[in-house]
Parts: sequence; C-alpha cells; structure tokens
Amino acid sequence: MKILLDTHTFLWFLSGDFELSKQAKALIENSKNEKYISIASFWEMSIKNSLGKLTLDIPFSELKTEVMKNSFQILPITFEDTLLLSTLPFHHSDPFDRIIISQAKRNNLALVSRDSNFNLYDINLLW
Repeated sequence: MKILLDTHTFLWFLSGDFELSKQAKALIENSKNEKYISIASFWEMSIKNSLGKLTLDIPFSELKTEVMKNSFQILPITFEDTLLLSTLPFHHSDPFDRIIISQAKRNNLALVSRDSNFNLYDINLLW
C-alpha cells in the first residue's frame, strides 16, 4: 500500500505520541508499505517552528535523517498537484492540508490522518 502521512501523523510517529492510532502506527511500521511525506509538511513545520507555534522533539535540521532512517520518501509538489488544488472545493481552508489532499488524490495515495474533514474530498483516509 502507498500511504501519505499528514504532518501531525509524521510528528506523532516520530515522538511516539499516544495520539497516533494503532492502525496508523501499524501502517507506518509495515515495511511492505511505501510511505510518503509531502514537502509541504516540512514547509508547514518550518514556519510553525520558527514562529514558536510548534515545538519539535528534535532539531528541525535532523528531520531529514529521521525520514531516511524510517524509509519515508519526500513527495515533491508538482505543477499537476497545484492544478488539482485549484479545482478542490473549500471544505478545508488550510493551504498545507489542501495541497496534501491534492497530492494524495493525484498520486493515488491513502492519506493517514486524524482529520475527518479530509473525508469530504473522496480520498482513502486511514486512521
């Protein structure tokens, strides 16, 4: 299975947070699954971290090491992702979530997130 982790899912996995569901943890730990994290998540984390709205358990500079250590792949944003984004209804106003939704739809990825609003976009939402 190919899965895309939402930003909070990635952070909760790294920190061992109990907010992460058992299903989400099992999906991430399953070595047969291809695991992706959008570059938009790193953009979001860097902004929130620099504004003091997010405290990371590790330095931001070490996140890429964690990505490689856990066999995640960083998913770039393409022009096609933004084309799809421009057609999405505004059920969700957060720009980072909207591009992650676009990437999940366009790349046929199951999205691992606790955000139930993602269900409004006809995507495979797992939690």
